[in-house]
Amino acid sequence: MSLRWRIMGSIVFVIVLTVLVNVGVGYYATQARLGVFVEQVGGDEASRLARNLSREYTAASGWATVDATLSEAGYDYAGTPQWERSEERGGEHSESGHQDQVRVIIVDADGRVVHDNLSALPPGTVAPALDGHRQAVFDLAANQPVGHVHVDVNREFLSSESHGFLNALLYITLVGGLLTAGVAILLAAWLSRRITAPVTALTEASQAVAQGDSTQLPVTSSDELGRMSAAFNRMASALETQRELRRRLINDVSHELNTPLSVIQLEARGLRDGLQTPESASDHIIQEVDRLRGLVTDLNWLAETDHGELRLAPEPISVYELLRAEMERWHPQSQARQVALSLQVPDDLPHVDLDRMRMSQALGNVLGNAIHCTEAGGNVVIRAERDNGETLAISVTDDGIGIDSADLPHVFDRFYRTDQSRRHGLTGTGLGLAITQAIVEAHGGKITITSKGPNQGATTTIRLPLPPGSGGG
Repeated sequence: MSLRWRIMGSIVFVIVLTVLVNVGVGYYATQARLGVFVEQVGGDEASRLARNLSREYTAASGWATVDATLSEAGYDYAGTPQWERSEERGGEHSESGHQDQVRVIIVDADGRVVHDNLSALPPGTVAPALDGHRQAVFDLAANQPVGHVHVDVNREFLSSESHGFLNALLYITLVGGLLTAGVAILLAAWLSRRITAPVTALTEASQAVAQGDSTQLPVTSSDELGRMSAAFNRMASALETQRELRRRLINDVSHELNTPLSVIQLEARGLRDGLQTPESASDHIIQEVDRLRGLVTDLNWLAETDHGELRLAPEPISVYELLRAEMERWHPQSQARQVALSLQVPDDLPHVDLDRMRMSQALGNVLGNAIHCTEAGGNVVIRAERDNGETLAISVTDDGIGIDSADLPHVFDRFYRTDQSRRHGLTGTGLGLAITQAIVEAHGGKITITSKGPNQGATTTIRLPLPPGSGGG
């Protein structure tokens, strides 16, 4: 069974069950309440009649006016034919609800019948055991009981009336329940379609993405389903970016491998054919092998960061000495490209716990990029300073080819290379900055790159936390 039908069935089942429970509870609760009402009617009527009869008995000094009292209360049926009493139900007494419903019997202190409103017991006879509610009638002047009034509600009649009312109530409730269930089915169908439509679209889009297509889902709401669609779109975009980066990687790695292999092949053939001296050929071959080893090293670094194997061996290091050593290491390459490399670092910078080899690799990637992205006659400046007393900021600024604003968010993505670097024929795999970021973050720092745009240069800043209470060099 599909998810849509399961959701629809669950909603309908819950609503139908709720309607049935409400019908059952309402029916039996109303029935119980009617029973309590009947008992209450009998007790209240008996008390009211007893008070009225007590006043009349005291005023008349006897039972002479009992008929008038019962007549005023609507309980005097004596002498009235049955068919007339039935017609009177629609008249002035019908609203009181007494006709054919309540039997009133008055007995004196000796237990003899004084009055029976249904004329079933003759006056003066000894009253048998009577049902209903019994209340004492008093002579208010002497404050003595002079008899009793028995009020017996016709339960059979009221029971039939209450059953009629309950049946009508049950019918109305069932009709309302059926209408509610019908509306619930329509609502459940709409709601299940609304819930499952994004899921169905997600399934189809996932299959399309698995086949290599780039698909985006419409985001029509801000609820969980809308956030699910938005998350899928971000995932699809990330996958498409990774596919593009992978294609670029294949092209870049193929180029990086093909160039040194071609040179090695040509040098080896020249050496074999006597067209190249061993010294010259070996120098070129060693240079190209180093280039291949650099590519393999980058890939190994990438594998370490992917598997969480980037381990550090920190030790207190003078930042000034570290940067000085890096400048000397890269000075020959800057000279070869006719790029001025300078160091602007105070010699009183504190010692920082760093892994010298890893940080040298990170700084080397940044300096190498800066030198290779700067044309002849350009400048690369290394700076370092305290930043707000808690952070050490190391920056490398060049006035080279710069970075387009659209490329800035992706410069740390693996295998990413900017269009400027491609147009200027700069080699590389796009792994250096990703590795540098992993090294810096492993030291608890952050790395950022800023640029005003193409041909406006770039600044790479590494911020490292300073140890508490660190002093000068």
